[in-house]
Amino acid sequence: MVRVARLEKRAALVGGLEGRDLSGRDLKGMNLSKANLTGANLSGADLRGADLKGANLWRANLEGAILTGADLNSAKLGAAILKGADLSGANLEDASLRVTDLSRANLRGANLTRTDLDWADLRGATYDDSTILPKSISSGQLQSMTKV
Repeated sequence: MVRVARLEKRAALVGGLEGRDLSGRDLKGMNLSKANLTGANLSGADLRGADLKGANLWRANLEGAILTGADLNSAKLGAAILKGADLSGANLEDASLRVTDLSRANLRGANLTRTDLDWADLRGATYDDSTILPKSISSGQLQSMTKV
């Protein structure tokens, strides 16, 4: 499907993807920087190595999505669902993850420098020695996570 018709002509040149159902789609390496994906359904989508710098993913559903090595620098993921998502090696520096469901997410090797995790659900999320956690992470959040 020619990468979802080049993501629908880059959704009429960035914008126009809000609320779209892109669940289960192959979006590997796609450039979605600064795209408006508010409320989009990306559950189970393969976004390995995708560029999502500055993208608006507020209230987006990314449950079970593969975001390995994705660049989410400065992305807005407030109130998003990332339950069980694979964010290993992802760059989440300066991203907003307020009130986001990250339960059971894989955060191994992820960069969360200056990431806003206020009210984020991190229960069962996994991390390792190479994960860079924000200094602002609460002790309760850290205790709810699993170090592997």
